[in-house]
Amino acid sequence: MFFHPMDFLIIIAFVLSLWAQFRVKGTFNKWSTVPTSGGMTGYEAARRMLDANGLYDVPVEPVQGRLTDHYDPTQRVVRLSEPVYYENSISAVSVACHEVGHAIQHKVHYPMLSLRHTMFPVVNFASGVAPLLILAGLFFQQFNFLLGIGIIFFSAAVAFQLVTLPVEFNASNRARDLMVAEGFITNDEERGVAKVLNAAALTYVAAALISLLELLKYIMIFNNRNND
Repeated sequence: MFFHPMDFLIIIAFVLSLWAQFRVKGTFNKWSTVPTSGGMTGYEAARRMLDANGLYDVPVEPVQGRLTDHYDPTQRVVRLSEPVYYENSISAVSVACHEVGHAIQHKVHYPMLSLRHTMFPVVNFASGVAPLLILAGLFFQQFNFLLGIGIIFFSAAVAFQLVTLPVEFNASNRARDLMVAEGFITNDEERGVAKVLNAAALTYVAAALISLLELLKYIMIFNNRNND
């Protein structure tokens, strides 16, 4: 009933997303077995990088789970999953320094990160409302205006994902540059760091692509109904 030609592209993007998630786990596991020559754990790398950038008051805390690493801008704390926090490996140091990259972005008021923080309250509301409005608009064609409103809200969520892309890539670039500059890794180890960070970034690209294609699909349906 709701099949649309755009669904072919959405399915391809969804497969890409699954492959990206599989790849990030595989890449993380592979480089988790390769220790860095410097011998630092993820915690030690994060702490040293924070201190090197004057962020002495930003704590580094362990959290349960795997690949649950994140920087909390509201609490100003770097949280690392236990495998990253305690282990010495290319994967652990790469992920830890990536999260510190976000803390540095926060400190220097990186524009895209500031924009993402500003958008978050609106997007948090829009993400909850948009699916309901879109479904109602798809089921009840006489209420096509609901689909239009849902598209507006969904657009905010898509915009948030697109803004997230440069934030993530910038954090990874900061991490790689600082890891080499501070001597956390050697030039030979930088290849492994790049593989870990690029694999993680691909998951954000795939998610944004799916959302963008879905948005285009809903816009096309809305326009076609209005033209009938």
